[in-house]
Amino acid sequence: MKNFSSYERDETYKQLEDNKLDLLVVGGGITGAGISLDAVTRGLKTGLVEMQDFAAGTSSRSTKLVHGGLRYLKQFEVKMVAEVGKERAIVYENGPHVTTPEWMMLPFHKGGTFGPFTTNVGLRVYDFLAGVKKGERRTMFKPEEAINREPLIKQDGLRGAGYYVEYKTDDARLTIEVLKKAVQKGVHAINYAKVIDFIYNDQSKVTGVVVEDQITKETHRIYAKKVINAGGPWVDELREKDGSKKGKALHLTKGVHLVFPKEIFPLQQAIYFDAPDGRMIFAIPRNRVTYVGTTDTTYKGDIAHPTMTEEDRDYIINAINYMFPTLEITAEHVESSWAGLRPLIAEEGTDNPSEISRKDEIFVSDSGLISMAGGKLTGYRKMAQEAVDKVVEQFKNEEGILYSKSETEHLPISGGEVGGSKGFQNFKKKKAELAVAAGMEESLALELIQKYGANFDVILDFYQNESDRAEKEGIAPEVFAELKYAMEFESTYKPVDFFVRRTGALFFDINWVREHKENVIKFMEKQLKWSGEEKQEYIDELEQLLRDAVVPVK
Repeated sequence: MKNFSSYERDETYKQLEDNKLDLLVVGGGITGAGISLDAVTRGLKTGLVEMQDFAAGTSSRSTKLVHGGLRYLKQFEVKMVAEVGKERAIVYENGPHVTTPEWMMLPFHKGGTFGPFTTNVGLRVYDFLAGVKKGERRTMFKPEEAINREPLIKQDGLRGAGYYVEYKTDDARLTIEVLKKAVQKGVHAINYAKVIDFIYNDQSKVTGVVVEDQITKETHRIYAKKVINAGGPWVDELREKDGSKKGKALHLTKGVHLVFPKEIFPLQQAIYFDAPDGRMIFAIPRNRVTYVGTTDTTYKGDIAHPTMTEEDRDYIINAINYMFPTLEITAEHVESSWAGLRPLIAEEGTDNPSEISRKDEIFVSDSGLISMAGGKLTGYRKMAQEAVDKVVEQFKNEEGILYSKSETEHLPISGGEVGGSKGFQNFKKKKAELAVAAGMEESLALELIQKYGANFDVILDFYQNESDRAEKEGIAPEVFAELKYAMEFESTYKPVDFFVRRTGALFFDINWVREHKENVIKFMEKQLKWSGEEKQEYIDELEQLLRDAVVPVK
């Protein structure tokens, strides 16, 4: 496996600067990662720069579902439901370690948005459009069965429930696994590299970018025949820099999720329910917690740091107490939270965020800058294919160069080389046995195999052979194994990269962060040779996120 290491930042810049690229992707979220993988597998010399950490924006702050878009049926977006439903199956087979089926129950009550007839018809249409496989097609429950599946749901006026499959994921890990596969195939990718200007030729066509390293503040000039702007919420900022922001623009909306300890919210069954105002909300059990979301409000604040407000928190708590009245959830019960932005494409005359389309679109400016906006996590691979199709079409017309069609439909992402979803079950069993023989608890082994897939071998090697060093550093051997892997193979440079994007711990196991942060930071400081100023900055950044997760803005 080609290293994707924080120790090799200088070498990555050298590769980006010394090789004139066919394509440079700006943005290291799921869209940019997908584009880089699609491009490199077609033979394009490809680079990628990200101004924050990979997946630090929208791609680590979604509802963490690779879902088939059931709610888009309400907006009659039939084509979208069909496409994302089929893509969902592809994402699952290519990365079964980061995507797992989750049966979802949709209860319906007297006077609610959904009734027995509309739910049955809606789910049947959904099964058909999304190409749902036989064993995962919807079924309908009578009230007694719904209560049996989840005793916490509101029983007053309950008329029954629909039961269907969604797929849960770790969005940030999905992104990093796609990007790791791209790097393995030859992409040069680097985080904390901000585009501060575009480079143009005599015909005013974009031929590269000026990048400022956000750690050293050094600048680098990177040249490429084509540049794709996949900046997510920052797409319009880059279009403005290019002087090409016209016509449709982004409409940013914010989604907030709350996390509760299992003992406070002991949800047994994932639930998709309508809040009192008719919006649909997910409540999903995940390991030691239950998380609930999301809100959908227009956002005008700092794009890099969206935060939960009291209004956001109270909206979700009210929705929880409406559907799960016996819990009596209060603000004090919130263990963690996250807020993320959806970069939607505004249609004229549409003000309600929930009604704005989630479709993706490609804009090509007069300078040749290609910008991709909108879209869904589930559809990332298809979006990438569309963007690279646009690039190879241009190369064909301009230079007569022919590139192959997209090859990613059956390409496992990093960690996904386990023989698809069926092969993964056998893989898990075998690797868990090896891990237990090496002294690891089975529950921990299964958790790590599910997180890293085929890359678990490296984690296990570190766990076995670096235990003395881990003890010397005061870090638990399994934490040390993940940290070492994250720094050497996943370009982890700052504590927040590790605790938020590589492990998801700040969202789903916040006390684990509090327990391990001090010694993890000491080790990273020593290895990466931070200055005292850098260390304090990175500590402050992590502490701020720990506060933001619990304390809302008024």
